[in-house]
Amino acid sequence: MEEIEWSDFEKVEIKAGTIVKAEEFPEAKKPAYKLWVDLGPLGVRKSSAQLTKLYKSEDLVGRQVLCVTNFRPKQVADFVSEVLVTGLILENGEVVLVQPDRKVPNGARLA
Repeated sequence: MEEIEWSDFEKVEIKAGTIVKAEEFPEAKKPAYKLWVDLGPLGVRKSSAQLTKLYKSEDLVGRQVLCVTNFRPKQVADFVSEVLVTGLILENGEVVLVQPDRKVPNGARLA
């Protein structure tokens, strides 16, 4: 990847949020969940996330995650994904959620 300047990184808004609802998303092309994430002052935002290999929908509720909050909304089948829940992709395609190591306020920004 090409090197970027600090000012490029500062354009990406990454905030902590808590998953408050998770549902199966059978209409998606690849196995995914519909997530609703409480981002504090930003309110609850929706996300489509391909996390089905490692997580059950009921186990996602209550987890804090880090989300990119300033991407344009993306239409995924019949669902509008408003934020990107971040994860690390393993060699086998599994996605591991990125999350704070302790509870933080919803809406806290990654510095």
